[in-house]
Amino acid sequence: MKPMPELPEVETVRRGLSRELPGKKIHYFDLVHRGGNRQRSDRPWQEINGARIIEIKRRGKFLWFALDRNFALVGHLGMTGQMLIRPKSAAPEKHLRIRIDYGDKKNEFRFVDQRIFGWMAIDELVESSQGLIPRSFAKVALDIFDPEFDRDKVISRIRRSKSQIKRVLLDQGIISGIGNIYADEALWLAKIHPERISDGLSEAEIRTILNSVKRVMKRALNRGGTSFDDLYVNVNGESGYFQVSLNVYGREGDPCRRCRTAIRRIAFANRSSHFCPTCQKKVGGSRTGKKTAQRRPITRDRRATR
Repeated sequence: MKPMPELPEVETVRRGLSRELPGKKIHYFDLVHRGGNRQRSDRPWQEINGARIIEIKRRGKFLWFALDRNFALVGHLGMTGQMLIRPKSAAPEKHLRIRIDYGDKKNEFRFVDQRIFGWMAIDELVESSQGLIPRSFAKVALDIFDPEFDRDKVISRIRRSKSQIKRVLLDQGIISGIGNIYADEALWLAKIHPERISDGLSEAEIRTILNSVKRVMKRALNRGGTSFDDLYVNVNGESGYFQVSLNVYGREGDPCRRCRTAIRRIAFANRSSHFCPTCQKKVGGSRTGKKTAQRRPITRDRRATR
C-alpha cells in the first residue's frame, strides 16, 4: 500500500502555500471534478468567491485556509493529492480536481489527485480550547510541533492505553500527524519494538519516543518530506528526498544502521511495521501483569530473493 503524506509532507505544502496565498482574494473557485469535493457544510461553493485568504494553517495532516469569513476552506491530501501553484498558461493536469483564481496575473492554485482520496471542502467554525477551528478538526489532536501541545497530558493518555505503541502513535485523537513511515522511524530511533504494549512502557520510554518523533520529523522537514514516487510533491511540483535517510521503513532485509542485523517487516493493520529485532526487543508487558511474548528473530538470506 502506498504511504499517505504525513506531517512533514503536509507541512512542506503548507509552507509553500503560505509564501503565495495569504492576503490574496479568491476571485473564482472552480470545482473541475466533483471527486475533489468532500463538503462539510451546506454552504454552496459560490460563497467562497470574494473571500480573502488570511493564513494557511495545519492540524496534523489537515490543511486549513483561514478566510475573512465565518467559515473555512479545509483540505486533505489523501494518498496522492497535490496542492500546486501553477502558471495559468500550463495545460490542465489529467487529474485536476479544483482550480482557484486568486487574482495573480501569472499563477493559480490547483488541486490534483489521481485516486480521489484527497479532498477540499467548506467547513463551519466551532469553538474549542484553541479558539475557533474547523468542525472537522474537532476530534483531531494537536501535533508535537503545536505550541499548545501538552506533552505530559499525552504521556498520561499513552500510558493509560492498553494497545501496541505503534497503534497508539497512529491514533490521530491522541497525537496527530504521525503515519506509518514516521512511526517506524521514531520507534527505531527510540529502540522500542512497535508491538510493545503502551501501558507497560515507562514514562521515560514514552518521553524518548516523543522526542524521537519530533527529531525524525524535523529531519524530514529539512529535506522536504519523503517521496517514493512523483505523486507527493511540494507546491512547485518538486519531490522531497528524506527517503534516502530512512533507517527502517521500506528497508526489509537491509542491515540495521546501528547493529547490522537485517531489518524485519511484519504485518500490521493492513500495512507493515519495519524494525530491527536486535535493537528493538519485544520485552516487558502490561502493567496489569500480562507478559508480552518474545518473538524469535527471523533471518533472511537476501541472495535467494535476487
